[in-house]
This record gives sequence, structure tokens and C-alpha cells, in this order.
Amino acid sequence: MKPADIIIRADHILTMDKDLNVVRDGAIVVADGKIVCVGPADEAARKYSAPENLGGAGTVAFPGLVNTHTHSPMVYFRGLADELPLREWLEKHIWPAEEKWLSPEFVADAVELACLEMLGSGVTFFCDMYFYGDAIAAAVKRMGMRAVVGAGIVDFPTATGRNADEYLEKAERFIRDWKGDSLITPCTAPHSSYACGPDTLRKAKALSETYGVPLHIHLSETEWETHELEAKHRARPVTFLDSLGFLDPSVTAAHCVWVSDEEIGILAKRGVGVAHCIESNLKLASGFAPVVPMLNAGVRVTLGTDGAASNNDLNMLSEMSTTAKVHKALAKDPTVLNARQVMLMATRWGAEAFGMGEMTGSIETGKAADIVIADLKKPHLLPLYDIYSHIVYSMNAADIDTVLVNGMVLLKGRRLMSGDEPAIMERAAAWGKKIRG
Repeated sequence: MKPADIIIRADHILTMDKDLNVVRDGAIVVADGKIVCVGPADEAARKYSAPENLGGAGTVAFPGLVNTHTHSPMVYFRGLADELPLREWLEKHIWPAEEKWLSPEFVADAVELACLEMLGSGVTFFCDMYFYGDAIAAAVKRMGMRAVVGAGIVDFPTATGRNADEYLEKAERFIRDWKGDSLITPCTAPHSSYACGPDTLRKAKALSETYGVPLHIHLSETEWETHELEAKHRARPVTFLDSLGFLDPSVTAAHCVWVSDEEIGILAKRGVGVAHCIESNLKLASGFAPVVPMLNAGVRVTLGTDGAASNNDLNMLSEMSTTAKVHKALAKDPTVLNARQVMLMATRWGAEAFGMGEMTGSIETGKAADIVIADLKKPHLLPLYDIYSHIVYSMNAADIDTVLVNGMVLLKGRRLMSGDEPAIMERAAAWGKKIRG
């Protein structure tokens, strides 16, 4: 028998491969952080032995969920300013709070809480856009998760920089320091076309091209944003960015709520990925992204939670369910965004949006062992007819039992294995008291 590190058994294994194969009574064999075998459990038992066995009867295994847009340190601002439109929420509440509280220590502590929350809902990989990238990356790595970490760039002074040139210099240094890391992918992250002028956007694009890293940006999140761009540049946001040569497959754009049919065509033609953040858009009343038309046009649409200050959680299972239901209602068609498609948006398509589809996003031989095991022995998950339907419409975060990233068990029996959960919670409570005053 061949030696392995871990054997995972499950009643159902959703591979999310190109054929959407589901293995019944299956096993996943993990060695050296990689998946070395996926197939029937009895075959794996004959061929492999391992010191650790996970899963078992009454479980489902699926690829780790990919949260394609969040601001993880903002968990410490959860509930700080609710029931406000985006511009007022940002300018009068969030930006002043960031000016007062942001520091490497704040960011590091907050990221650990965010990672704890995301692991608990089956997220193994996320894209972050914020400041103090080194502190974010180091905290994510300590927690054992996978992340694209964006170096935030704006044109105006904040607690982390005086002007665009300083943000760009810090971004370049961050990219150099983290490029090639096994878990962290550095990213250039200009905030938006209204917070960054044409020159800054061109420089951010050039930086991304120089180092071969992804670009991440907020795009067409609000109706106000489209009016602002039309007044300044006589172009809508997507058209404006395209005129700068900004858009290509390296770009993942968050939101894309207020995009016209012409702009959808541009996104599809340029191969831009879209991070759809439906619960944040609903809560801020930003509008409804035309997800079905984007998918029909060939745009790769993925799912993100946005930050916990505007959602107010980082629960990708909830995001999946809300996305499927709302867009059915908008289209007046119960067949759109079926459960399989939503699972793709939350797994393989998310990895592919950042050029990491060969590494993660599906359960296939040779890929990283980024795997979630969920417990199906729950009242709300019985009886079972369609496993995809159960995950998208019925499963909740409390059903996630075990999470692996790169073959490392980070969550087991819903207990954090890669950090000190009580200490993370205590620090969060202490920061909350300071911020509350």
C-alpha cells in the first residue's frame, strides 16, 4: 500500500471539475499537501494507508469556497455604521474610523478574527483589499489560509499614506516581498475609478504588468459612481477604464452593479472577472448587479462577501443562497442560477478569476488539498435528494466540520487548529471596547 498523510471519506464528493463529477461513497487521498487520488472509497482503502482519517458516513466533501472580494480587517467595524448609503457610510463613518484606529497591530488582530469566521463557513481562499498588506499577509499565513492580498491605492491621504506615489511605492515593495509565497499572492488594488485618477490607474496597471500579479478594483458599485465618472470623464466607469488600457484577464472587478449592456460586452471581451457581492449591495441599497446578463455574455462572475462592516458577515454559504434566490426573482425565472452554477461561482470560477485554477478551486488529482467536509446529519439536511441543492439552499455555517488548506487541517470538529481561538475572540472584544469608547 502507498503511504499518504490523510484519507477523507464522504458519502458525496463534489469535485467541481469540468464535468462536475460527483463521487458517491468516495475518498480523497492527500499527500504532501496535494490531492493524489479521488475515487471510490473501497479502491482508495486498497491502495493507500494514512495516519489520519477524516469525514466518514453522513458527510459531504467539496472544494474550499473562494471569497473573491472582502476587506478582512473591517470585521472590527462590524455594525459600527448601519442603515446608510455607501457614500455617507464611507465618508462620514468608515474613513474617519480608519483614520483613528488603523495600525499594523489592529489589522493583524482583525484579520485573525476574519480568518476564523471564514474558515467556519468553508472559505479556504479569499481576495483582500486593504492597507498594511504585510500585516494582513502575515496574519493570513499564520492562520494557514490562502489569499490574494491587495495593496490598497488611493489618491488622497489616509493613515497609511500621503499620496498616490507613496501608496504605489508601498505596493511595489509589498509585491516584491511576497511574490512566490506558497499561500499569499500579492495584488495591485487601486480602490476605484473615483478614488484614483487616470495617472494613478495607469501606474497601478503598469505595476501589475511588471510583476505579473493580479489587479483588483471596485467598479460601478453605485449609481452615484457612474454619474461622477460621466461628469469628470464623459464616460461610464467600465468604458473609462477600458480607454486607459486597464481591463484584461488579470483584473477582477468587485460589484459591477451599474453596468450597461455595452459595458457588459467590454467586460466579456476583455476577460475581466467580476466579484458579485449581493448581500453588501442589498444592505447598502446599491442596486442589483445584472448577473444573469453578464453570465449569458460570457463574463466569469464569482462571489464575494465584501467587508463585514457592510454585510455584516463573511459567510459565503449565505452569499450563495441569497445570490441564487434574488436573481431568480429578478429574472422571474426559477431556472436561472441553478445550484450547480452557484457552486461553480463560489469555487472553481473564483480560483480561475485570479489565474489560480490550476492550483485550487476543484478536487482533482495534483491540485492543492483545499477541502471542506460538512456534516449532513442535521434535521435541515434530511432527506437528501440533490446534494448541490442542499449546500446552496439548506446548509449553514454550523454544518462545516473540517477545513483543509494545502493539506493542513485548519478546522476540525469546528475547532480551530491553526490558532488560539479564545485569544482571537478576547482581542476582538478588547478592540471593540476601545472603538466604542
